[in-house]
Amino acid sequence: MKRDVAGIILAGGQSRRMGGGDKSLLPLGGGCVLDQVLSRLGPQIETLALSANGDPERFSRFGLPVLADTVPGFAGPLAGILTGLEWAVAGTPCEAIVTAAGDTPFLPLDLVDRLAAAASENPGSIAVASSAGRRHPTFALWPVECRDALRQFLVDEDNRRVSAFIERHGHVEVEFPVPQSAGLDPFFNINVPDDLAQAARLLQSMTP
Repeated sequence: MKRDVAGIILAGGQSRRMGGGDKSLLPLGGGCVLDQVLSRLGPQIETLALSANGDPERFSRFGLPVLADTVPGFAGPLAGILTGLEWAVAGTPCEAIVTAAGDTPFLPLDLVDRLAAAASENPGSIAVASSAGRRHPTFALWPVECRDALRQFLVDEDNRRVSAFIERHGHVEVEFPVPQSAGLDPFFNINVPDDLAQAARLLQSMTP
């Protein structure tokens, strides 16, 4: 379990393709999507928080800090990443954060260790996950030192593209395998109702 890295679950999307509301709170496997995310990320890391705007009480049963964006205007996941970095600096001894999307119930069980290992070999770089040749910019390790540059990028330049900041800052990609037996990309995420149904079937097939 990593103690020098904080985990930030990006749970605050507006979920237009799901009809609005919180995708992370949709029912799945006897709980909700966020329960599945936490069951996989929680054991990897000691310090966790949720990034979400609106009434924090809807997440109260999870017992985690809920961080509202410090940048106004629903500026997307980059605002949640910035808020997580600033929170980590102000309230924890952590030197970096790992972000994960709150709608991805099968995320890798070794996400934090592998990203942290890559970051340690490339000091100052952002370590970002990829699979099947595709980068997943919301699954990354961000050194706290990049927070000022990120705020300038997001606020002063009004650029909300996560990948664009990663490219500018310097990064290393960490490829995660897609198991051939299951054929399930660990970064499968829930965007539309059919995805939620597929996630339920996959979860059932994985349950002994």
